[in-house]
Amino acid sequence: MKPSDVMKGAPPSAEALVTRFNWRKYPYSQWSFRNVRQVLPTADIRRGAAPTPLETAFRDLGALTFKYGEGVSTTLAATLAETYADGLIMLHRGEIVSEWYGEGMTPRTPHLICSVSKSICGTLGGVLVGRGLLDPDKPVTHYVPEVASSVYGGCTVRDLLDMTVAIKFDEDYDDPEGDVVKYRLCNGWDVLPNGTAQGDQRSFLATLRPNGGPHGKVFHYVSTNTDMLGWVYEKACGKPYAQILSEHIWAPMGAGDDAYITLDTHGASRSAGGICATVRDLARFGEMIRQRGIANGTQVVPGVWIDDIHRNGDEQAWKNGDLAFVFPNGRYRACWYTIDPARNDLAAVGIHGQWIHVDPSTDTVIVKVAAQPSPMDIAIDHRWLAAFRAIGAHLAG
Repeated sequence: MKPSDVMKGAPPSAEALVTRFNWRKYPYSQWSFRNVRQVLPTADIRRGAAPTPLETAFRDLGALTFKYGEGVSTTLAATLAETYADGLIMLHRGEIVSEWYGEGMTPRTPHLICSVSKSICGTLGGVLVGRGLLDPDKPVTHYVPEVASSVYGGCTVRDLLDMTVAIKFDEDYDDPEGDVVKYRLCNGWDVLPNGTAQGDQRSFLATLRPNGGPHGKVFHYVSTNTDMLGWVYEKACGKPYAQILSEHIWAPMGAGDDAYITLDTHGASRSAGGICATVRDLARFGEMIRQRGIANGTQVVPGVWIDDIHRNGDEQAWKNGDLAFVFPNGRYRACWYTIDPARNDLAAVGIHGQWIHVDPSTDTVIVKVAAQPSPMDIAIDHRWLAAFRAIGAHLAG
């Protein structure tokens, strides 16, 4: 079946229908990643009254040539066509220089951004710290005593932000019986097997156990840590996560559209991977990061929090961790990747091909969303990273 055949017809045929059995599988995912709220319960992340303007200075960059992998030469147009891309936008010094959307996408279509949601969550933490609502050095149980008997009973909020919780959890997206399957079931992302009771996210978090190592020493990528972080924010603020995010990031940065986030059966937000937003608003968010927390003349995120993301992150913890093979010289701080400290470029990355790339050295912000069939495809990620750098060099040159 072709992606363009999915959900066609009134009603669609059984073969073309998107359900919770198939919504994350290609080709169904190309439709469902743009229509998540027709599959799962969600909550709005409200925009404010005045969108931050995006000026345009369009250029045709489709023929831009670059090399990736073992010296393979390609173009931006070919890369868009060959990597299941859904949308792409490039900002240079705050202006849109190029914008592209695949079939069915528009500038106002919210798209699932998977773990790019984590970087938004980490950025929100900086606002809460700046307002005195959150202390990253306090133990998690200071805010959420309900998890005292779990792995989170012995770690700090900073360990959640930096993915240095010594947790017994294997984030293997392809293991049909692994930890990720149980995690998805508790969030309502998958259909329960017959005879299985519906769980919920917060109860699941309270069951997770340590791996025997010390906290704060090894980067171990586990999505539940960021859901735990969202729960901490809710306790610190006394409000639902979607409302906190709206009040402190989405509205003040001048988003042009409401975003939304998936919920479990108890109303818990999936702060680790459930945000759906437009490409343009993701560009606004990335530009705010490039501008040291400023959007439309307003200091939305404390500049010192952005500085800390750029300057810190435990290099040894990263080298000891489970994603060092992806970015060998990288770091991780407050849910952001520093890909190369020499360039000081930041990335928010999500499975199935979601990216925000912020490169202060070339004054560029690039957002790409996709529906790649494989959750992790390192070859495609590295191809796009080469594209981002070629685009930045071209625009800066």
